[in-house]
Amino acid sequence: MSIHFQNTESMTGVVEHEEKNAPLSEHIKSMLEGYFNDLDGHPPADLYQMVLQEIEQPLLESVLHYTRGNQSKAALVLGLNRGTLRKKLKQYDLN
Repeated sequence: MSIHFQNTESMTGVVEHEEKNAPLSEHIKSMLEGYFNDLDGHPPADLYQMVLQEIEQPLLESVLHYTRGNQSKAALVLGLNRGTLRKKLKQYDLN
């Protein structure tokens, strides 16, 4: 199953129109290519953790909004147990 979006926001905050049916992975790839270009030859640091945080927090926020704050339902939607979800919510100060 792929997630598709119509618009993306670049790392500079500018909303750019992307191909209507592009999967989420293509948007992420495009954003990473822009990020590497913006580095202008400087080496990235801690990229894996940065990307996870950039994706995980809005994912949690969106699912909580979708489930109207019901953490049990959010955990089911995400495929996490409630303890793991609560830990992640605390990590991002989303309690």
